[in-house]
Amino acid sequence: MSEKSTERVYTEEEINGRLAAELPKWRYENGWIRRKYKTHSWKSTLMVINTVGHLAEAAWHHPDIAASYAWVEVRLMNHAAKGITDKDFELARKIEDVVQWQPGAESGALEGTPKTDQRFAYVKYD
Repeated sequence: MSEKSTERVYTEEEINGRLAAELPKWRYENGWIRRKYKTHSWKSTLMVINTVGHLAEAAWHHPDIAASYAWVEVRLMNHAAKGITDKDFELARKIEDVVQWQPGAESGALEGTPKTDQRFAYVKYD
């Protein structure tokens, strides 16, 4: 994309409509779409941050991230376009799919983290 973005910037009403339909755990606030993920520990928080970082770098679209011991907040806005564009919605969807993935809830060989032993607790799934 060139220096000056020509991407479509969504209105607040359109953003809220898309979030309600596609990403109900995300919200629009102060020009950003954002989502707070709750974790069980600092180790889990760092794993979520690294996951978001990997996805963002691969997509070449970079969020702002705030974190504390047991939570991570991801904030997306297309800086070049100065607003929310399809890039923000697409990266939010990918982040949501990966961070909220629960292999134990699916049929298959991957069982997910043990639910009965808190030593292995990870993300606090919605």
